[in-house]
Amino acid sequence: MSKGKALLILHGKQALNEEVRAAVMLKRKHGWDLAVRLTWEAGDARRCVEEAMAAGYTRLIAGGGDGTLRDIAEAIVQQSGDASLVLLPLGTANDFSRAAGVPLEPEQALDLLDVEPRAVDVGEVGGRIFLNMATGGFGSQVTANTSEDLKKVLGGAAYLFTGLSRFSELSAAYGELQGPGFHWRGDLLALGIGNGRQAGGGHMLCPEALADDGLLDISILPAPQEVVSTLKDLLAGGLGIDNMFVRARLPWVEIKVAQGLDINLDGEPLQVDKLRFTLRPKALRVHLPADSPLLGSPGLLNRPG
Repeated sequence: MSKGKALLILHGKQALNEEVRAAVMLKRKHGWDLAVRLTWEAGDARRCVEEAMAAGYTRLIAGGGDGTLRDIAEAIVQQSGDASLVLLPLGTANDFSRAAGVPLEPEQALDLLDVEPRAVDVGEVGGRIFLNMATGGFGSQVTANTSEDLKKVLGGAAYLFTGLSRFSELSAAYGELQGPGFHWRGDLLALGIGNGRQAGGGHMLCPEALADDGLLDISILPAPQEVVSTLKDLLAGGLGIDNMFVRARLPWVEIKVAQGLDINLDGEPLQVDKLRFTLRPKALRVHLPADSPLLGSPGLLNRPG
């Protein structure tokens, strides 16, 4: 008896991944009508989502890293269809999946097909959707400049290696952030605007974020001289830096940036000097573990700020 139809949209680099192949075959044996499509170039993920939803698929699986996840989530939300999303984390960082408690083993990740989806928020900026986080400052430079070869050799540790090797290049950047009841401006080293909790290969920028509370978590690491000396601890996941962050929880925030502040969205650079980040509450249904740290209690609409 068929359990239903699902489509795996798989990043082209994973085409020969034997673990994925075995996990797909197992799901088929267990009754899933599971098809696979590969992405090869920009725009493929969107086309796959559009074709899948037109063909009546109700479950779509994002097989790849955070960028693939963002592309597929955006396409689903913009299609305004009824499809839900399963995460098959196959990237270097897998930041959203790790924070959400999604298994990193393909077979266990695909078991979430059998779990009821939960409605989560998505962020929006400049017409683009994001599920995880926008980041700015030195961490974004590290993410953008970490080579693919280094990722292959070191995995997530590649971001740490790149950050430490470029420590001498560290410089603060000026930014101004404003939202309901919140205004901050000054030099900063790192910035996170999170629906998820971590970015850049495991840096926990927004450690209390929930993906279903209707709010963005804002984390700013200011850059007075005494903080600069501690960035190495931040990159290494060291202790003692968390209380240096300025934090807020807002339904929207605007950022004005000066030259030198790099902003990226789930790893992709944003080239603008003024950004307004908003949230679409409960806009996407995602299959997550029942005990996912990113989910609040059932029926949770908001948290105190």
